Amino acid sequence: MRADRLLSLLLLLQSRGRMTAPELAAELEVSVRTIYRDVEALGAAGVPVAADRGPAGGYRLMDGYRTRLTGLTGAEATSLFLAGAPGPARDLGLGPFLASAQLKLRAALPAPAAGQAARVQERFHLDTPAWFRDADPVPHLAAIARAVWDQRTLRARYRRWSGAQAHREVHPLGLVLKGGIWYLVAAGTDRPPRTYRVSRFLDAEVTEETFERPAGFSLPAYWARSAQHLEARLHQGTARLRISPRGRRLLPMLFGAAGARALEAAGPAPGGDGWSEVELSVEAEPVAVGDLLRLGTEAEVLAPESLRRAVADTVTELARRYRTSGEVHMPSGTDRPGERGVPS
Repeated sequence: MRADRLLSLLLLLQSRGRMTAPELAAELEVSVRTIYRDVEALGAAGVPVAADRGPAGGYRLMDGYRTRLTGLTGAEATSLFLAGAPGPARDLGLGPFLASAQLKLRAALPAPAAGQAARVQERFHLDTPAWFRDADPVPHLAAIARAVWDQRTLRARYRRWSGAQAHREVHPLGLVLKGGIWYLVAAGTDRPPRTYRVSRFLDAEVTEETFERPAGFSLPAYWARSAQHLEARLHQGTARLRISPRGRRLLPMLFGAAGARALEAAGPAPGGDGWSEVELSVEAEPVAVGDLLRLGTEAEVLAPESLRRAVADTVTELARRYRTSGEVHMPSGTDRPGERGVPS
């Protein structure tokens, strides 16, 4: 354990520069006294660690010293190969660089770790798009990524959900890949950050104008808040359903986390016929009707009454269109029985 900690201390100083003993202790989750002993051990091993005194002091490696050790365990090296999703890297124009980096990393690893990394690529594959849906075309993703990386203003033409086009000048703050779909988080020159679907950009020009990122902005924190807000905005109501045993199995498959939460709150199914009642978060009524009909005859809407009526009206209209009264609807101009010599 101490050898691992010494290596971690060395790599911290190499990657971050000067750090105080309390900072190192907090990072490595040990006492300050342990850090003092570890620094002495590194010095005894020939690692040139300098100690600067004063308010701006701390420990640092002597100028020019770098270790060639990566400190990667077999599991750590394996995780790096697993994290390298070729599809997103290709979208960003980084596919060849990812392959080159993996080759270099494998060559630098000891034989056991390199073997584990090779097995990961043989036995695990990351496929980010959702089932039965092709990935969005994103011809401007590479340019947008360059603007994000270089912190440059982006001028673009964007197609809204309504189909209308809008011209935007934005400060790109980050890219997010969700369910195989790329999103850009960007702030306007006088607007807070918002989310854009990258496939809806009709053109994108990276300008020479740079910008300052908002102080304290965190892309993961923004995305988590945005996702929660979207879910709260979409799920505007609750439907009480009576569902069959098969309906219980379908609920999380068709409604994701909302379906799983409904089942968890409902508890185990009762005995008898196995039907049970659940309360499911649903979107606005027109959307909820279509979503609930996917359950078919495995569910019955009990409440609210307006949603129950809307589902019943939709089912009635479907029955009218697909009536099985035996009446045959013939295309215009088609001979009917008894006409033009066709036996009746």
